[in-house]
Amino acid sequence: MLQCIFLLSDSGEVMLEKQLTGHQVDRSICDWFWGQAISQGDSFKLQPVIASPTHYLFQVVREGITFLACTQVEMPPLMAIEFLCRVADVLSDYLGGLNEDVIKDNFVIVYELLDEMIDNGFPLTTEPNILREMIAQPNIVSKMLSVVTGNSSNVSETLPGATASCVPWRTSDPKYANNEVYVDLVEEMDATINRDGVLVKCEIYGEVQVNSHLSGLPDLTLSFANPSILDDVRFHPCVRFRPWESHQILSFVPPDGQFKLMSYRVKKLKSTPIYVKPQLTSDAGTCCVNVMVGIRNDPGKTIDSITIQFKLPPCILSADLTSNHGTVNILSNKIDKLDLKNLPNRPYKGFRALTRAGEFEVRS
Repeated sequence: MLQCIFLLSDSGEVMLEKQLTGHQVDRSICDWFWGQAISQGDSFKLQPVIASPTHYLFQVVREGITFLACTQVEMPPLMAIEFLCRVADVLSDYLGGLNEDVIKDNFVIVYELLDEMIDNGFPLTTEPNILREMIAQPNIVSKMLSVVTGNSSNVSETLPGATASCVPWRTSDPKYANNEVYVDLVEEMDATINRDGVLVKCEIYGEVQVNSHLSGLPDLTLSFANPSILDDVRFHPCVRFRPWESHQILSFVPPDGQFKLMSYRVKKLKSTPIYVKPQLTSDAGTCCVNVMVGIRNDPGKTIDSITIQFKLPPCILSADLTSNHGTVNILSNKIDKLDLKNLPNRPYKGFRALTRAGEFEVRS
């Protein structure tokens, strides 16, 4: 049983506090938690489950936002972690992303969602399809009506149709003029290649994302050409586990709209879709780096575009880049300080740069 949920910014500020039981949890527990995060250098380095002097803490970090749950009683840690992940996914779906400004601008909807998702410390409703029928998503029209009428509640007065459905993650009877379903396979590859171009390590993290617009109650089956290479699979609750366990096929009744059907890892790959051959020569204060990148002969598979990025050390004064194909440029600008002047109000936040990519390491 969870007793309280806090949402913390990347600076440790408590943006939202939701007391779940009659026992009030003091905010000082957040100060203790953030002290532990500072001592580790980053909240990402903390364990998901932490035992404080007074509480058990469960934490999940998404887009710089820390979802922190507290309890003083014994409970399954996986249930708490999974619930916090569901909360983060639902808020990201409702608000179109997760950041400090969006949460502060829509704190009423965040509180309403938490009221429906958990009851007296126990998870209750976590399916997005049901929540969408119970609580309207924020938009400009609803905000204008709330200002005019003075009613800021987004909670529907009718019972959601998904409660009458035989599957809780799908609405009762959706209807579309054109039945269609889209499946996207999104993969991120991390690879390490030695100076001779030999693959040292390669791992893939992949997701199967589905966008379903089907009428009625469809039953879909999805199969892979080589499912034996998939490891650490995680499924959406709509997937039937027995067909996957026996025949390694996905049989499911999809939710309505966009959702992540499954995630997986592929380990110990023997080759990559592209090859990289680096060559490094240096002489009298100059250095020449040649990087040859090409597509392996694999009929039936095409690569639309390749982007190559590599960092130069700070001691480099100038660089001359050329390429046989495509375009090449160098990003030499570095922001040391950003001064904003002649503003009516003090800036709320500073400058922030966010980079997300996989790792492709070439050892020379």
